[in-house]
Amino acid sequence: MEEEPVTQPGQDDNGASLQMHRTGMFKSNTTVLFSFTDVGLAQILAEVVEEVRLSIDRDTNGADLLYSLLSAPWLCSLLRVRHIMASVRGLAAPSSDAQELYILLKCPHMQALLSAHDSVAQRDYGPVLPPLPDKLPDNEEAMRIVCLMKNKQPLGVTIRKNERTGNIFIARVIHGGLADRSGLLHPGDKLVEVNGQKVRGLQPERVIQMLVQSQGNILFKVIPNSPQPANSQPALYVRAMVDYSPLQDPAIPCPDAGMAFSKGDLLEIVDQRDIRWWQARKLHSASLCCGLIPSTNQFRYKQRELWWSQPYQAHTCIRPCMLYNFELTSHNSDFFSQKLGFRHSLRVWRRNSKRKPSCYSCEVSSCHNTSATICEEVLHYQRHIDDPPRLIVLIGPSGVGVNELRRRLIKINPNTYQGPISYTTRSQKMGEKNGREYHFVTKEVFAYMVVNHKFLEYGEHNGHMYGTSLDSVKDVLDNGKICVIDLEPHCIHSVRTKKLKPYIIFVRPPSPTRMRQTRKDPHFLDKDFEEIEEASRTMEAKYRQYFDCVIVNDDLQDSCMDLFTAIQHAQEEPQWIPASWFAPDHL
Repeated sequence: MEEEPVTQPGQDDNGASLQMHRTGMFKSNTTVLFSFTDVGLAQILAEVVEEVRLSIDRDTNGADLLYSLLSAPWLCSLLRVRHIMASVRGLAAPSSDAQELYILLKCPHMQALLSAHDSVAQRDYGPVLPPLPDKLPDNEEAMRIVCLMKNKQPLGVTIRKNERTGNIFIARVIHGGLADRSGLLHPGDKLVEVNGQKVRGLQPERVIQMLVQSQGNILFKVIPNSPQPANSQPALYVRAMVDYSPLQDPAIPCPDAGMAFSKGDLLEIVDQRDIRWWQARKLHSASLCCGLIPSTNQFRYKQRELWWSQPYQAHTCIRPCMLYNFELTSHNSDFFSQKLGFRHSLRVWRRNSKRKPSCYSCEVSSCHNTSATICEEVLHYQRHIDDPPRLIVLIGPSGVGVNELRRRLIKINPNTYQGPISYTTRSQKMGEKNGREYHFVTKEVFAYMVVNHKFLEYGEHNGHMYGTSLDSVKDVLDNGKICVIDLEPHCIHSVRTKKLKPYIIFVRPPSPTRMRQTRKDPHFLDKDFEEIEEASRTMEAKYRQYFDCVIVNDDLQDSCMDLFTAIQHAQEEPQWIPASWFAPDHL
């Protein structure tokens, strides 16, 4: 507050003069702010000194008057203005860009935008509730009113009923749903009203129907549950190993909240707090809302139920890779040359061979049911330039052209791509060199390798044994070349190791009509094309969870380019691989 001037008797003129100076200064403060000069300031100070002199001459207490003047707010403000104006005089005139920016910032639209930004940043957009009354009943529960705007997205909550009390509770809040994004509804909250209608005693289906029929805003009255611990578990990334449909699962608490997935889908599990039902979303999906999927415990429980309900079947283990001819014919000798470093795979003779039972090389993992677990944890892997190349595994039905694709790939660039050298018990022929065409070993050595699980696959033809060993594959990779092999699908487990890190490519046939147009070999009959397509569907349905890439062998040249691109992608781009491949080696 400004101090009023004190007028002593006999000093009315002086007091009036001083008051006039003050009043005049206040009335012209706007002018002073923009046109004040050093001369004006000196004039005012001179008048102040003159006032002091006159007061002293009239025997006025000049010290008190001087203190009063110098302490006046208007004089302090005047001195500050002078200091600021002195600083402003040293600045250059604003540029055209600065003037344009000033005009833009003063626009009403920009002012409204900045105001809205400040409101959101300060969370000043919610309604201001009146303060609670001082006296509340001790037995009355606090109630929360929640208003949500209904849109095309699901609400994202499941409810349950306490059969003893008839109360309706929120069972879970689905991550990414409307309720989760609002942060106002939590598991365990007791639902009292929906749009003014009490829900106690109603069946959950009736409450869900009320929510479905609601339009626009939905008003909830809930009694909050005690604060729930935050989900501290990191997101888990998995590859689905089974097909799942919530609409066909009678155990799921809410089929509409479930998420269907297929073998090979990549999932992000965001909530594992429920021991039976997890919340997950598909990677690379446009939907942010999660869905319910069975946990591993729930899946094992359902499997045990299924096993007990089925009749007992004796265990059998059939080795699929059997008797094949490995002899070189004269018209094929060119692409078996040392320069190309290519050997015929077992696939060439599979169609003409008969399978027979064999358990010598059947590893335990290869006899396991592929659906023994619902998912497999995966991690992102980027191959380092100093790491060995990843093994390339080609899989496809016999007759689809897997071996021809492999042969062409190695022929194009034998310095980069190579197949493993097979083992055989037959005698070495003239012109052959041990370790070039084959590794020639005795039957005793071959049998020892079979018993010790050294072969990925093996077979017999004309009384001689042939096989592709795991060591041969490792030798190619250790030499810095990309090893390309083709396998029967039930041999996948033997190569899915941390050392090899295989990239599995499934070669799918085109339609039977297209195969008739592109396969002109007279040995192919219509029933052969149908059998190839049926075998392809069977392989894909049973093993597609292991496939990293699928190529349709329609045109051989285009398919070869697709194969080359896929292999380059496997070696250079980040991939999702099993987390077990990152585990440290045990001593």
